[in-house]
Amino acid sequence: MKAEAEKSTLAEKENKQAPSKNKRVWSEIISWFWVIFAFVLIEGGVAQARVIPSGSMENTVLIGDHLMVSRLGYDAGIPFTDYHVRLWRNPKREQIIVFRAPLPDQGFPDLIKRCIGVPGDHIKIVQGQVYVNDVRVDEPNAIHTPGAAGLPWENFPERGSELAFSDVPGWGAEMAKNVVNGELVVPAGHYFMMGDNRDNSNDSRFWGFVPRENIIGTPVIVYMSIQGPGEVWEPGHTGERIATYFRALIHPREIRWNRLFRTF
Repeated sequence: MKAEAEKSTLAEKENKQAPSKNKRVWSEIISWFWVIFAFVLIEGGVAQARVIPSGSMENTVLIGDHLMVSRLGYDAGIPFTDYHVRLWRNPKREQIIVFRAPLPDQGFPDLIKRCIGVPGDHIKIVQGQVYVNDVRVDEPNAIHTPGAAGLPWENFPERGSELAFSDVPGWGAEMAKNVVNGELVVPAGHYFMMGDNRDNSNDSRFWGFVPRENIIGTPVIVYMSIQGPGEVWEPGHTGERIATYFRALIHPREIRWNRLFRTF
């Protein structure tokens, strides 16, 4: 009788433990669901972390700057997919914008540039000086190479036909269609982007307008900045990037401390 009572007691304990184990499993599943949901929500529609691999926006943004980019109101999508939708906010002149470059042969890479022209704007560049709607633009952040004022990309679109449109061969013909009285007119639903490092920037002068649906967002803050060669920050260089982070831990001088938490 005693043995049977003990067996009955053990069975009751097992029956009580089974539901509690199921509850723990479901609790874990629900917890992970909310973690994934929060990631999708934040990454897909609120903010993204980006690292700068090129010097086209120097000295405003440097190679190795790690940026937090706000997508809020500009774009929303599902992370790791090509699905996205445009939202209600639009870029403004002189605003720094992250976007998908209209370069299909390169896989539509994400770039960061300054918005120079919005739909309807008339743009011309004369010896490096930008004019929008016949008004000379004050550009304290733009830098130019000495002696470059006479080059074709610094006299645009007047000498635009002299540029090499290797990335988008059709841009030359499209540009010509949008030139009125020596000025480039930005069509509806498109934007004209240029890098602050004017003579070292592959931008709208060379491959054309950026469609509104390609806009991702605008940078908010520099949360980390590490000195390192540009190729380290390019996609596909995971090992080199990890090694760069490790070196920064050992040699803190490679961190640009004065750039941390800089806002835009």
